[in-house]
Amino acid sequence: MTSTRKQNTQRTEMAQVAARIMIDSGIRDFRCAKQKAAEHLGINPRNSILPKNREIEAATIEHQRLFGGNEHTAELQRMRQTARQAMRLFADFRPRLVGEVFSGTASPDTPICLHLFAEQPEAMDMFLDDQAIPFEIVERRFKFGGGQVAFYPTFCFVAGDDCIEATVFEHTGLRQPPLSLVNGGAMPRATPADLDELLASSTTL
Repeated sequence: MTSTRKQNTQRTEMAQVAARIMIDSGIRDFRCAKQKAAEHLGINPRNSILPKNREIEAATIEHQRLFGGNEHTAELQRMRQTARQAMRLFADFRPRLVGEVFSGTASPDTPICLHLFAEQPEAMDMFLDDQAIPFEIVERRFKFGGGQVAFYPTFCFVAGDDCIEATVFEHTGLRQPPLSLVNGGAMPRATPADLDELLASSTTL
């Protein structure tokens, strides 16, 4: 039987490999990253204790701290500035920044993810048309408390070097965030003021 110490070591190694895969390949799916990490290490995931998503996120942060250095910090700052500009543009939709750009684990290929709020998704459609911004619409699946699952329209478009994915929720969604894929709790959302604080603190480091 595999000892507890060996299991913990294996789990840590899998988290580190999964983190590198997500960074290098631009994969956003934790389950896919775990499977690829297991294959890379020659481990049967059915007979192993896989790392939790939050452990992979922690490994991602540590990897970027060790190997990304100033370049990663500057790139993250630039992406957050782009996110802030987008939030100003969508001020009437009460924007919130979510995901890797907010958490600090973003890589250059990571999209900037926003949550917007409107009575009808068509309001975003019309707004982007008025701004002459080309876009595509996809559906994103979100989990909520109590096992509820719902799909929401996500508007994808390009701003400079960045891809922005803006998901439109009902106004009530402002008080009911979906669950985080990282830890299963309420998904963290940054208001424009929160992002201003992040940008200011990064500037003074």
